[in-house]
Amino acid sequence: MSASRQGAVIPDRAGAAKEELFFLAVRGLAEGESLTSATDRRFADLAAHLALADAAWSCRLIGWLAAREPLGSAAIVAAVEWVRAGLRAGLTASGGNRQLISGILRSADQPGELLGYWFRRYGHPVPKPIKRGVADAALVLYDERAVAVHDRPGGEVRFADVIKMTHPRPAAGVQSDLFHHLLASHGGSPHEVPVSLPRLHARAALHRLSREERRDILRRADASDILVQAAMTADMIPGWLGEPLDARAWRAVLPLMGYRDRLRALRAFDEAGLDDQTAGEVAAMLADADQVALAGVRPLEILAAGEATPARRWGRALERAAEAALAAVPVLPGRTLILLDHPAPMFTEATGNTAQTVAGRAATFARALALRAEQADLVQFGGTHARVPLQSGAGLRTVTERFREMADGDAAAAVRDCFDRHDRVVIVTGEPRGFARGQDDPVAALPAGVPSYIWDAAGAMRMPSLPGRYVFRGLTDAAFEVIPLIESARVSWPF
Repeated sequence: MSASRQGAVIPDRAGAAKEELFFLAVRGLAEGESLTSATDRRFADLAAHLALADAAWSCRLIGWLAAREPLGSAAIVAAVEWVRAGLRAGLTASGGNRQLISGILRSADQPGELLGYWFRRYGHPVPKPIKRGVADAALVLYDERAVAVHDRPGGEVRFADVIKMTHPRPAAGVQSDLFHHLLASHGGSPHEVPVSLPRLHARAALHRLSREERRDILRRADASDILVQAAMTADMIPGWLGEPLDARAWRAVLPLMGYRDRLRALRAFDEAGLDDQTAGEVAAMLADADQVALAGVRPLEILAAGEATPARRWGRALERAAEAALAAVPVLPGRTLILLDHPAPMFTEATGNTAQTVAGRAATFARALALRAEQADLVQFGGTHARVPLQSGAGLRTVTERFREMADGDAAAAVRDCFDRHDRVVIVTGEPRGFARGQDDPVAALPAGVPSYIWDAAGAMRMPSLPGRYVFRGLTDAAFEVIPLIESARVSWPF
């Protein structure tokens, strides 16, 4: 006998699970990880448990995750587990399962992502409420531009796969032609693009050109218009052209490039010999505070761009961009103790596949937090430790110049000497646990109720977090959001 999901609430034992599930989502945000990975079972298991333990709370969480673009994959996992748990328990939802699935899919790449997650974890078949919810979303999200931008060859679940599996029913007209075209050309079968699909028709025409004809397109005065008509994005052009872009080609592609595209292409501009006048126009855009705010970039992304290119001509623009990006860093209320470890390896070890050092990334993060905090004490530590002055109006670069390479850090000593009724302690280090082997735990002596946040900037390994002690691997710009999210959730959930 099925029961209404409304009665499926287990008030006891659910609190700790909620805190852990919320933290796992926040940790995924901070570390830049997709929670649709088949290996991230803990998040999925907790989501399934709480779907029954407190369905209403879980549903609110899922909506909150879906509304935040970087947490879209977490919303997919939680929604799939919510629906599956209810179906297995025999609970009815009166169409709510279908609506939940369709509601959390907000980008055209997500229907395929959701089905991919289901197949990796559960195989076949896909439950009808999930299929119907995905079909509803596909009808809203799938259009010519979505196909051109998101339906890439080699994808795990292509648009045509979604259509074949879920059977959305498009209205007669352009979308019907689009769906028929996707199905007809699935698997690489030759198929003429209908003239009713002008973007894809133009895209197909561009791909029929020889390499020399493609070069000729990029030499034309109306090159950017041609590329826009074919819904070509800047990151597609080098692959389409089959070779690195020269300066003239970059000038043709520039109108297609947003703020982030230009920021990431600075080294390519220099290597191609982009002329100073065009470079000046790019630099002016990068330095514009309104453009920085509109793009939502933060200091670490700008630092990475600067360290990726040795050219001096971008320096002033990036400095101004970094100052403007500080406005997007949340303000930490109260008093914050920020401890920055700077041993020698952090100055030579690169982060990811970039030229950026771990030390540079760690210092930028620490000083940005400190400059934006209501009251902050910034301390550099090694074999000894010293406070770093934060004068009013000091910029990111000014504070950076005060950091130096030090011996292996003693975080515990720095905490003992510098903690003075702070509301929180932040440790940025290259050590996975926040301290080296053989040293004292740096936060063990903190008073009860004072949370600590430890970032292993080198990202070597993941250590478990405990209540009030949060450990993160690696540093991304999303890390700036972590502390306010966790501390707000300690008072009331943000949804």
